[in-house]
Order: sequence, then structure tokens, then C-alpha cells
Amino acid sequence: MNPQQQDTSPAGLCDLGSRLLQAGLLTEAADLCQRALAIDPGHADSLCLMGEVCLHLGQFDQAVEWVARALRIAPKAAYLSTLGTVLVRAGRPEEASKAFEKAISIEPENAENWKNFGAVLIDLDRPDRAFLPLQQALKLRPRYVAAANLYGMALYKQQRYAEALEHFNLSLEVEPAQADALQVRALVLMNLNRLEEAVADNQRSQLLNPLDADTHNNLGAVLQKLGRYEETLAWYDCAAALRASFVPPLIGKAHSLIELRRIDEAFASYAQCLARDPENPDARWGIALLQMLVGNFEAGWLGREARWDLGLMPDPELPQPLWLGDSAIEGKTILLYADEGIGDLFQFARYIPMLSALGARIILAAAGPACSLMSRMAGVAQCIAKPIGTLPPYDVHCHVSSLPLAFKTTLATIPSAVPYLPPPIDNRVKEWERRLGAHDQFRVGLVWSGNAGHSNDHNRSMPVRELTGLLDLDAMFVSLQKDPRDQDRRILAGTGIIDMTESLSDFDETAALISCLDLVISVDTSVAHLAGGTGCPVWILLPYTPDYRWMFDREDTPWYPTAKLFRQTENRRWSEVLERLRVELGGLIEGWRSARPTLP
Repeated sequence: MNPQQQDTSPAGLCDLGSRLLQAGLLTEAADLCQRALAIDPGHADSLCLMGEVCLHLGQFDQAVEWVARALRIAPKAAYLSTLGTVLVRAGRPEEASKAFEKAISIEPENAENWKNFGAVLIDLDRPDRAFLPLQQALKLRPRYVAAANLYGMALYKQQRYAEALEHFNLSLEVEPAQADALQVRALVLMNLNRLEEAVADNQRSQLLNPLDADTHNNLGAVLQKLGRYEETLAWYDCAAALRASFVPPLIGKAHSLIELRRIDEAFASYAQCLARDPENPDARWGIALLQMLVGNFEAGWLGREARWDLGLMPDPELPQPLWLGDSAIEGKTILLYADEGIGDLFQFARYIPMLSALGARIILAAAGPACSLMSRMAGVAQCIAKPIGTLPPYDVHCHVSSLPLAFKTTLATIPSAVPYLPPPIDNRVKEWERRLGAHDQFRVGLVWSGNAGHSNDHNRSMPVRELTGLLDLDAMFVSLQKDPRDQDRRILAGTGIIDMTESLSDFDETAALISCLDLVISVDTSVAHLAGGTGCPVWILLPYTPDYRWMFDREDTPWYPTAKLFRQTENRRWSEVLERLRVELGGLIEGWRSARPTLP
């Protein structure tokens, strides 16, 4: 524009200043605002534009003051929207939400104000309240990419993954080249177990933004879920290199290295984590489990206390002091709190008689289905069901999974005598014998899956169809599987497996049924520990990388003398495990038949 033709009115100067701001020329934009305000100190558009310039300069307090001056002159929706944006950047989201809400009241047809209001509610961790304004934004502008992304994010945070996917699909249909939206949609797809699609979205996001550490880490995580452990390493390395303080990729890399049995490198990856974040609970927890996998239980028990910092389970916050074997307990009442799963309770119940021998009176808090059995445990004065209502009087407390630490357990000192769990109730045993009928076949109890919510369930559980190759053996197969999954229930109905699990009301009942069987075959779940703790023969089926307690490679376990471990090979296929098991089970059945007395 020719200088002679330039509009030097406050409005003209402000308009040119706005264009300069959009071009990134902040100093020039500010100069024009000052010229406009020199002519008219009350020119509201120029006051607001000065606020925007200060916002871009990171001068948030000055930005708020400039926009507030504009609002005192003319309370326009546009000024309120600018104020809301400034307040968000200034870290004042509560005030920002009020500014956006007021802007909406003045200009209810403005989709951007609705979107901004929804965004700040998400920042305030109020996703429920964000849905309505985001819906309104999309109603006013149906293909509004920013609103669709925010709506998808709010749904993702509420774990409403299928609904979140619809909104990210809409956004990416309108604008396919969005690195951030692809990154989050990949997380949604991963949670929907659509893993190959999650890989593809992460790869597209990485191509669009090759320096984003989170995308590299997420790609490593989804490849890990797919069991492509070797591929994950390069992605985790890139993520860790892109952000010097980033710990999750080093944790992820350690997990992959453990799956690859590269143990020294896994320890080194955890050490790198601690170099970046010395108190990181994930690294301390991971090191502890790895120490125990290689048999160093003494060090591992102490590290496992990091579970409370991880938030893996709710801390009961018991008011009386924690006891970890560091003081005399004779004559005191101790509250033992079953802090992990029922299987862990059964495994570590072996310490209860030892604790009682020290002179302690023991109150045990356990999950309801275990209370009947555990109330009969030697040394237990009282067993109460979790969640605990009113606490009974006690002097100290200890978490059940901390008992091995309290007794300074090493691999060589594991209390291994069985049975240590209470014997089954006689009349319940007789009733199960009656229901099972004549003992003219070898009886095998089966458990094929654990708690679906367990973090490692996809590795430790199997579908019941995997067991069908055993069913032509000359044995009676009895289900011990409570709450089978829908697809298993349908298949189970068409097998010869006897299913009377509706009568297994608690673990006292399950223990009675187990006592009537010749063998229990179970994946790593509570029934395996119940069988082992009651001294019954049990074959435990383990994934290639098992839980810490089973260590690597060995077929026996110091925890249960009557147990035999059947492990996946590096192929990670249950079919191979069950082929080996079938051969051994066939021999065991034949031996049982041969040893039976011949009837006249």
C-alpha cells in the first residue's frame, strides 16, 4: 500500500496491525496499536489487539490487562474469547471457563466459543461437562476438526473408546494429515485391540512429525502388544533419544528385552531409567520383578514395596504402624491385609503359622470368597471381608504380600512344606464325591483363564478350545473355571468337560472339589495356588515370560512340591505346551489305571 493511501485512522491502523500479527511481525503490530491508541486511547479493538500481541510474547499478565481494558469499553464476545485464550495460556483455566461461558451467552451461534469452552473443561478434568459444549460446536459446524478431536479426547479419557474412534474418524476424514489426531486415534485403536490399525496410525503420525517422542514410544508399545519385541527396541531407543527426560520408552524397552531373555540389557535399561529419574517407581518395580525372575528373591521383596507408589492397587492407609519383621510382635495383634490377588493370598498364607509362632494374634482381611477357607487357617484369630468397614482393634499391620520381606525370604529359605492351607470340610468332600460318581476314571480339574482385568491376562490365559486336544484321553475332565468368558461358555457347552461351577460358592467349596480330583491343570491363577497350598498334584501352564514367582526354565517350583510347571517355548504357543502335557497326562492316566486293584 502506498504510504499516502494508508488508512491512518485507529480502525485502519488496528486492521493493519492485526494482519502484521498474523504474519508474525509482533513488534510492528505493537507499534501500530500504539499509534492507534495515541489517536484514540479508548479504541477497544486496538486494546484487545495489544492483548493478543502480549499473549504471543508470553506476557500473560499484561495481556489480561489490555483485554480487560477493551472489555470495560465494549463487552464483546470476541474480546471475552480472547481473554479466555489468554487465561488458559496463563494457567488460569477456571477464570478462562467463565470468560468463554460469557462469550457464549452473548454470541451463542459461534462454534469456536463452544469449542473453547469444551476445551477448558477438559483441561479442568471435567470431561462430562465438556460433552455438551462440544456437541453444540459440532452441531453449529458439523465438520469442525478441532471440536471433533476434543470430543474424541474427552471420550478417550473416559475409556469410551468406540465413541472416541467415531470422532477421530470424522476429524481425520476432513483433514487426514494431522499428526496429533493420528497419535491419539492409535491409542484408541490399541485399547480396542485393533493393533495393526494402531501401528498404521502411529506410523503415519511419525512420518508427519518425525521428532515426536510420544509417537515413537506408542509405536513401541503397540508392537510389544503384538509380540514383535525385536522391532520395538529401535522405536523405544528413538523415543528416549528425542526427549532426554523421557522414562517410559526405557521401561518399555526393558520389558521387550525381558521377553527376548536379554536379561543383562534389561537391567541396564532400568538403570538408565533411574539415572533419569532416581525415584521412578516403575523402574524400581521392574527391577524387583526381574531380580526375582532370576532367583534373587532377597533383593526383590524390598523392591516390590514400590507397588504402593505405582498405584497398582488402592492403599488401604491403615492407621497403625507397619510391621516388616523389624520389632518383637509377641503379645500384639497384627492386622494382615491381603493387598493383591487371591492367588497371592494363598501363596503367602504359608507365613501365617510362622507369624503366629512369634506370639502374634492375627486378624486377616481378605476378599470375601476366600474368608471361609482362611478363617480356618491355623493362627488366624479372625478373618474379615474386604472392603473393611469398622476396623477391629490392632497394634500393627502388614500386607500379606510383604510377609516374605518381613521373614527375609531367600530362594533357599522359602517355607515349602505342604499342605499349609486348611484341609477341606469333610461333608463338602463327601457331597462332591457323590456328585462325581464312581471313581472309575482319572479325574482332572481344568482352569484355562484368570481375571480378565489382570495386566498380563493376554499372556497367561488361553481360550478353552486350546484344551480340546486333551479330551479324548481316558479321563473325567471337570471344570474349575468360574465365570468363563462368553466365547468359552459357548464352546464349553459342546465339550465333554463336566461343569458344576455354579456350586462353587467360595474357595472352601473349590478346595473340597479339588480334594476329590487326581490332578489339577491350571494356568497361573488362584486355583493353582489353592491346589498347591493344599498339597494336591497340580500342573501349572505358564507363558514364555512368567510371573516373577515361577522364575525361568525350571519344571519344579520351591513354592509347591506337588506342582509341575509346563512352559511355553520362545514360540509362545499354548498348542506346543499342551502337546507335551498330553503325552505326560496319557502316561499318568495309564499308570493310574495299572495301579488300580483288579475287581473280581
